[in-house]
Amino acid sequence: MAAHGEVVVLGAGIVGVSIALQLQLRGRPTILLDQQGAGEGTSFGNAGLIQREAVMPHPFPRALATLLSYARNQSTEAYYRGAMLPRLAIPFLRYWYNSREDRHRMIARHYAALIAHCLDDHLALAGAAGAIDLLRPGGWLQVHQNPESLDHALKEAAYNAGNFEVAYDALDGVQVAAMECSLRPGLAGGIHWTQPLAVVDPHALTRAYLNYFTRMGGEFRTSAVRSIERGSTGWRIVTVHEPVEAAEVVVALGAWSPDVTGSLGYHPPLFVKRGYHMHYAQPEATPLCHPVLDADQGYMLAPMRRGIRLTTGAEFAHRDAPPSAIPLTRAEAQARRLLPALGGRLDADPWMGVRPCTPDMLPIIGRAPGHPGVWYAFGHCHQGLTLGPTTGRLLAEMMLGETPFTDPAPYRPERF
Repeated sequence: MAAHGEVVVLGAGIVGVSIALQLQLRGRPTILLDQQGAGEGTSFGNAGLIQREAVMPHPFPRALATLLSYARNQSTEAYYRGAMLPRLAIPFLRYWYNSREDRHRMIARHYAALIAHCLDDHLALAGAAGAIDLLRPGGWLQVHQNPESLDHALKEAAYNAGNFEVAYDALDGVQVAAMECSLRPGLAGGIHWTQPLAVVDPHALTRAYLNYFTRMGGEFRTSAVRSIERGSTGWRIVTVHEPVEAAEVVVALGAWSPDVTGSLGYHPPLFVKRGYHMHYAQPEATPLCHPVLDADQGYMLAPMRRGIRLTTGAEFAHRDAPPSAIPLTRAEAQARRLLPALGGRLDADPWMGVRPCTPDMLPIIGRAPGHPGVWYAFGHCHQGLTLGPTTGRLLAEMMLGETPFTDPAPYRPERF
C-alpha cells in the first residue's frame, strides 16, 4: 500500500533536509526520502563552513599559465582522470565561457543574492533545532605563501567588500603567525574572513535539522528511488520498498538528481567535483583554532570535534569511479609543510564525496519544466552546506505561492 504525503522530498542531504523542514514549518505535511541516513552522503564531508564571504563562485581558470599548470595534472588543487576529459569538454567549455570576468561578475550578483542570507537562515534553524553549539563564530583564515597571489586575493576581497558587504581583515605574515602560531613561519600573509560560521560537526548539524523536522510532524523514510510517475492525484514515487504518493515532489538528490530527472525529460549539464577528507590529531602544544585554507595549494584544514579535518582539492572523475589515493596524498604532504605538528590519521579510510556543479555556477532551483507539481533543487557545487536553509526557504516560498525573498529567475531549471 502506498504512503501518502502532500510533498515528498527526495534526498536527505543538507539541502533536502532543509527544504523538508521549511515546508513542514509552513504546515505542508512532508515525507523526506533517501536511500541512506540523513547527511550521510556528500553533506557528510566538507570543510564545515557557512561561507558568507563566498559571493564569487569558483571560476574556471582563464590564464594560460594556470591552464598549463593544471594540464600537467600535478596540482594539489585539481586532479583529473584522463578518461573523463572527453565527457567534460562541453561542460568545461561552457564553464570557461561563463568565467569571463564580465559574465562571472554578473553571475556573482545572482549568487550573492542567496549567500547574503546564509547566516541568518542557518541561525534561525539551528536555534530552533537546539544546535547552536555546533556553530562556532570567528570566521576562517586564508593564507598565502606567494606575495603575488596574496595581492590578487586582496584586490578580489576589496571588490567583494565594496559590492556585497563582505567583511575581512588583511593580515601580514606576522599577524597570521599571531592568529595561528602552529603554522610554519615565513608566510606572505593572509585574509581573515570574519563573518562565516564554522560547523564543528556537519553531520550532526544535518541530523539536528532532521530531528527538528520529525518533531514538527515530518516523516523520514529510507528507500532507494527507482522512478517518478504520474499518479491518480499527483505523483507516484516508485522505490525498492512500497511506493510513495504525493501532490508534489522535490528532487534534491545532488549529483544523483539526473538519474531521476532523466525520466521526466530533463537532462541538466551537471558535472561533478569529487573531494576527500581525513581527520588528524590536533597539535598538542598549539592546537589549530581557525579553519585554514592554503590558497596557493587548494586544500583546507578545519578543526572539528573529531580532530583536524583535511579536505582536498577537486578530483574530476566519473561520479561512480573507485576512489583515488592521489588527491589526499598530495594534500597531506602540503598540509604537513604548512602545519608541521599535524598529528596522525584518525580515520581508517578517507571519506569521498561528489559535488554537483553547473556550467554557469548557479544552483538549479525551481519548478520542473513541463511537469506541474515537480520541483528541482540541486547543483550547489561547493556551497550545499552554506545554502541548504536558504535554498529551502526560497523553494518553500515558491511552492506555497509566497513572495520569494529574492528573484528566483536566475536559478530556474529551464535555463538548461
